[in-house]
Amino acid sequence: MKELDLKYDFKKVEKGKYKKWVEKGYFTAGDTSKKPYSIVLPPPNITGELHLGHVMNNTLPDIIIRRKRMMGFDCLWLPGMDHAGIATQAKVEEMLRKKGISKYDLGREKFLEECWKWKELYSGKISHSWEMIGLSLDYTRERFTLDEGLNHAVNYVFTKMYEEGIIYQGKRIINWDVASKTALSNIEVIYEEEDAYLYYYEYRLVDGSGSLVIATTRPETMFADQALMVNPKDKRYLGYVGKKVYVPLTDIEIPVIVDSYVDIDYGTGVVKVTPAHDPNDFEVGRRHNLAQPLCMNEDGTMNALAGKYEGLERFECRKKVLEDLKKESYFKKIEKITHAIGHSERTGVVVEPRLSKQWFVKMDKLASDVLEMQTKADEKVNFFPKRFERTFKQWLENIQDWCISRQLWWGHQIPVWYKGEEIYVGIKAPKEEGWTRDPDVLDTWFSSALWPFSTMGWPEETPDLKRYFPTDVLVTAYDIIFFWVARMVFQSKHFLGQRPFKGVLIHGLVRDEQGRKMSKSLGNGIVPEEMIDKYGVDSLRYFLATASTLGDDIRFSQEKVEAAWNYINKIWNIARYIKIQFDNASYNGEEIDKDQLSLLDKWFLTTLNKVIKEADKHLEEYRFGEAGRVIYRFIWDDFASWYLEMTKVVFTESESKDKKINTCAVLNYGLKTILKLLHPFMPFFTEEIYESYYSESIVISKWPEVNPKFSFRGVNRINIIFDIITAVRNIRAEYKIGNSKPVDLEFETNNQAFKKTIKENEAYLKRFCNYSKIQFSEKIDSQDKALRVLEDLTIAISLKDLINIEEEKERLLSEKVRLEAEINRCFKMLDNPNFVLKAPEAKVEEERNKLESYRKQLNDVLDLIKSFS
Repeated sequence: MKELDLKYDFKKVEKGKYKKWVEKGYFTAGDTSKKPYSIVLPPPNITGELHLGHVMNNTLPDIIIRRKRMMGFDCLWLPGMDHAGIATQAKVEEMLRKKGISKYDLGREKFLEECWKWKELYSGKISHSWEMIGLSLDYTRERFTLDEGLNHAVNYVFTKMYEEGIIYQGKRIINWDVASKTALSNIEVIYEEEDAYLYYYEYRLVDGSGSLVIATTRPETMFADQALMVNPKDKRYLGYVGKKVYVPLTDIEIPVIVDSYVDIDYGTGVVKVTPAHDPNDFEVGRRHNLAQPLCMNEDGTMNALAGKYEGLERFECRKKVLEDLKKESYFKKIEKITHAIGHSERTGVVVEPRLSKQWFVKMDKLASDVLEMQTKADEKVNFFPKRFERTFKQWLENIQDWCISRQLWWGHQIPVWYKGEEIYVGIKAPKEEGWTRDPDVLDTWFSSALWPFSTMGWPEETPDLKRYFPTDVLVTAYDIIFFWVARMVFQSKHFLGQRPFKGVLIHGLVRDEQGRKMSKSLGNGIVPEEMIDKYGVDSLRYFLATASTLGDDIRFSQEKVEAAWNYINKIWNIARYIKIQFDNASYNGEEIDKDQLSLLDKWFLTTLNKVIKEADKHLEEYRFGEAGRVIYRFIWDDFASWYLEMTKVVFTESESKDKKINTCAVLNYGLKTILKLLHPFMPFFTEEIYESYYSESIVISKWPEVNPKFSFRGVNRINIIFDIITAVRNIRAEYKIGNSKPVDLEFETNNQAFKKTIKENEAYLKRFCNYSKIQFSEKIDSQDKALRVLEDLTIAISLKDLINIEEEKERLLSEKVRLEAEINRCFKMLDNPNFVLKAPEAKVEEERNKLESYRKQLNDVLDLIKSFS
């Protein structure tokens, strides 16, 4: 056994271990003699900086896979990265702009070369973060969503779905990102409640007989208006139907039509119809055969249809139009409203509904197939926690067709070629000349949806696909259930006829200590590298894994990260103490001799069996916090505070060598077990101790199992010894009696098992209670004695020769007066309605807590006064 350093130095401990694990192939899957187990999680995108959410999202699967590997499974965790189409292109374009270069200056091929350079730079940063966190990834199988194999899978899927009529091209109102100049799918739009305005202005009748007033939030789109519309049941306006009006500020004439879509009670009951700039108007326009002109360019500026406003940015145009409407007396009024406004999930700009020719996936059949699958227990995807399945199903039940084309250069270019009116769709380019490829790329999520199986070589029937698919569990945050989880499920069901993973573990997001989302604008972000540099990665991993309930958000607490660091130090010192005892006893790895086990030993081993069983149950159900707490309580309370302390009696008293060796064997078994239980949470420091003491890696050691040989009956009798020691310690603290002063211990009990246990364990009581005399009495005389009443046992300590009784009485009486005054003060405050209703809630709660505490203290003081009477 090697010596551990005197102090735990996480920087020294964490250095070099990861590379050794990878080089030795500990994380490489492929042992066909074992049962396979595979895991999947979102591949990080190559634009993101490391944040706490990434650390948590990676720590949880690492806990799962490390434990399964130790349990004897052939484990596959396949690493990879996502090309992140919109985000990456935006970053590269921004980088080029700073150099005074446009992507158009470079052209598509040269621009893509710059994107690949970006990928190489940031993929290195991501790989470094994997190493820093300690992820047990199989690097021999690393993939990228734009690599050749995945591109083949993407083209295969697109071609097949096109041939099946599931993918189609059509004109639809889509969500348009004017900054990236690309379409967005519905779930790439983030809606935020914001203050907005309804603008009321008139459309004048061509015949000069009057006007109609409409209300709209987007007056800048009026240049693409094709009609005004009223409800056929609205008698106020039926006389206007069939007439024509001028679009304000223009000489363009549009008709007044009727449609039951109009809400009579909204605004004035008259609405403008702009088929190319509103999804509802688009449907109305199709019903009435209206034209579909656009009045905006792709970058959000106004086009020639806007007349003198051409070239203005859309919101600047709105401002100018409103000024002119007022100047020309069209404007009537403005009404402030709260409105859900869509923003691009990638760039943050306000999304523009825009008519565009795009590629879509028909979702009705794909969604219904998954919903049907979810009704079958042996085929469904199981969610942990279960409540997220309801979220998943509700989205599928209300799904819309998926817009999959993006007006970008970085990504999987759509495998479609055009020659005049002809269209060719295929995995490879057409052989003939004269064909032009569709310039658009596919939505990033289209390739990510294939991740669980395309990374294993699909559409080929590879050995990895046969062995590891479907995967056992996906780990992800709840915010991408729609983006990613649902799409993986319906693509897997459609192409492979089964679920892509048996379970989905959903975790929450990391928020600041006040529960707010971390953001640059709030300045409340936490840099993981700074926490790791201060406390080590094991501390951060442990906090993130154990600080919340499954599926709930976690509030970051540096104090708790520091507490995890203290926990590790505690275990480090336990290991050092045990090594010292091994050396002193000349212990050489002997096995436990059951015949030499004391009641304390048996209690310890039995409790450890229970901990293994309970921790296993929690870990199998992904309750990492509960598992962590079970192990923590055992290590801190049962192992460190009791068993370890009480073994000092064995090692310091005149016990036999065999007894000391056997105690070492129990300590060895206990240390090995807790290191293994903690390893998935804290891989680095557990490896340092395990490898130093046992000359092998804990990574490939065997996971602890309940050992029936070490489960004993009646061991809870030892608790009476713990209770006596605790009671004596409390009495010493209350009366300020130093531990060096011996006390006379007196017991009153009719419980013969208690008497037997006390007599058999007097050596422990001697050391930890420091008694000069111990006796059993039929009835304790309580005069001038400190008493503790337990179930079936009363403990007494005579105070005569330990404290000045009269002075203690005076002190207690003074304390009684003080506490009664404090109770009276609190009661008056809390009985005052002005205080309760007007004071801050926290202050009121503080006073309630004080009152409760003072009352408890007073009861304790009264009990002590009574003992002296």
